[in-house]
Amino acid sequence: MTNLVWLLLSLALASAPHLGRLPFWVGPACLVLGWWRLAILRKQAKLPRKSLLLLIAAAATGGIFWHYQTLLGRDAGVALLVVMIALKLMEMKSLRDTMVVIFLSYFLVITHFLYSQSIPTALYLLLVVLLTTATMIGYSHPLERFASRPRLRLAGIMLLQAIPLMLVLFVFFPRVGPLWGLPKDAHAGMTGLSDTMNPGSISQLIRSDAVAFRVKLDGPAPDNSQRYWRGPVFWDYDGTSWSTRNQAPAGAAQFVPLGKPLSYTVTIEPHNQRWLFALDLPDRLPPGSSVTADFQIMAPSALHQRMRYSLTSYPEYRLGERLTDEAWERALQLPERNPKARQLAAQWRASQKSPRAIAQQALTLFREEAFVYTLKPPLLGKQAVDDFLFGTRRGFCEHYASSFVFLMRAAGIPARVVTGYQGGEPNPMGDYMIVRQSDAHAWAEIWLDDAGWVRVDPTAAVSPNRIETGIASALPAAELPPALVQLDAAWLMRIRLSWDLLNNNWNQWVLGYDQDRQKRFLSGIHRGLDSWQNMALAMMAGLASVLSGIAAWMLWRSPRRAIDPALAAYQKFCAKLARQGIARAPGEGPVDFAARASRSRPELANQINRITRLYLTLRYGQRHPAWLPRLRKAIRRFRA
Repeated sequence: MTNLVWLLLSLALASAPHLGRLPFWVGPACLVLGWWRLAILRKQAKLPRKSLLLLIAAAATGGIFWHYQTLLGRDAGVALLVVMIALKLMEMKSLRDTMVVIFLSYFLVITHFLYSQSIPTALYLLLVVLLTTATMIGYSHPLERFASRPRLRLAGIMLLQAIPLMLVLFVFFPRVGPLWGLPKDAHAGMTGLSDTMNPGSISQLIRSDAVAFRVKLDGPAPDNSQRYWRGPVFWDYDGTSWSTRNQAPAGAAQFVPLGKPLSYTVTIEPHNQRWLFALDLPDRLPPGSSVTADFQIMAPSALHQRMRYSLTSYPEYRLGERLTDEAWERALQLPERNPKARQLAAQWRASQKSPRAIAQQALTLFREEAFVYTLKPPLLGKQAVDDFLFGTRRGFCEHYASSFVFLMRAAGIPARVVTGYQGGEPNPMGDYMIVRQSDAHAWAEIWLDDAGWVRVDPTAAVSPNRIETGIASALPAAELPPALVQLDAAWLMRIRLSWDLLNNNWNQWVLGYDQDRQKRFLSGIHRGLDSWQNMALAMMAGLASVLSGIAAWMLWRSPRRAIDPALAAYQKFCAKLARQGIARAPGEGPVDFAARASRSRPELANQINRITRLYLTLRYGQRHPAWLPRLRKAIRRFRA
């Protein structure tokens, strides 16, 4: 009974984090099956028939298929695994069946890393592995009752002994590729900028404090007002949303660097899109990447795992020498909507002489009229730009960027929307910068014949604090989501930054310990360790050294250990039987030896079995002060 309780507890803890991701009925079904198996053992009842189990398995499989429309992939596979482990409990008859369930529990632990590879997840799963190992120890013990503390202590010792071997394998095992390929549905739910922008899209993203990327600068950080991290560029507008449904206009990226360069390294979180982010405006690109004519840096494929790349950017630049006919046409395209905005732009165009003056007129409108920067704007109708400019006048950065670009295009000035991130939080403890999803931003670029594409941020006209000091200082306190609430206490801020530093090191040296980093790290130890063959030799040498060290330590400690008094008494008992020709074989366990001795001397069977039970209880089970004297007395009275 005790061992089954341990098994059910370890399985419950291994399954618990998955339950919120699985169909609603999986948790209750597994709970019923576990209770049923416990009741069978308690009442000594028979296990259910195979036909009933097959019927339940078929129903569960059908339910999973109905929910996911497949039995393949991450989510459906995990659901199927959890249900089948629970059903396996109902056919456990032997120790072999139990060990199968325990090993499946270990495999279930691994599946959690398909969803999260964070430090808290790893610590939780380490606890589950400890309990599962303790469960396996209990089933391997010849007695049913094995106290909790001794089995946990033994499991902990086994895991501690495995740590040196794990470290050697982790450091030296050649990284020839990923350990496994993730199914397609493993990338669902990743947060980040989308390939479309409509009212509310970025304001929803602002509510998340998840890290978008971290930046290690080679020099002093630029001012917050210069931290524009360029991402998707939108040319096409249908009256509701901006999109990149068509590729960027053809042509080479035309870029003239001005001023001093800034070099840095970006560690970007997976976001299931191809674009990479760079400080406006990048010059040197990551290996294997490409750049479009509007300076979107594109990775070869969508980012499904963390990526690290180095860049060089020029905060001062001239973007574009000439505008192609295709780009000119697309940068002026507008749907037949928003007549009031079109009329206003026509008035500006008639009264102003230069595109710069028209752009300043639009910024003056945002700055001097009663526009409000808010996370909770009213809904807009079909004439979205008119509703915003002449009605609600409450919006977020996407409202201001979208309406500004519309006005510019209506006034005959080529313009486009750029999205990305603006700002970043320095972490002095690790000397790097954290850019979060809450730093997501949208701005505009307009074409000026004498300057190329020029960045214009209409949000800065409405809320300068957003650009100068960050999003948290620009919003009213009542609108701040929990992710943006500033920590007043310095010690709380230190804890937050220390935790991020720990996460960054975890990402860099554990999750990010890929083939390139492994070669760089090992070649720093010795130049000859940069090949797979030498890595394998070093790994085998390291394993041999660790095992030799453990063996030497055990040999050094063994003479110092006093013999267990229960073992000493039992050895006297074995010696008495050996004098009668019943010698215990070197590999023969106490239970098997007792059975053989009882067959040889049936008249002594009761004494032999009693002495053996006392010895096993003292040696492996719970000890009682009175039991050792009982064992010694029974052996003294034993006459073979």
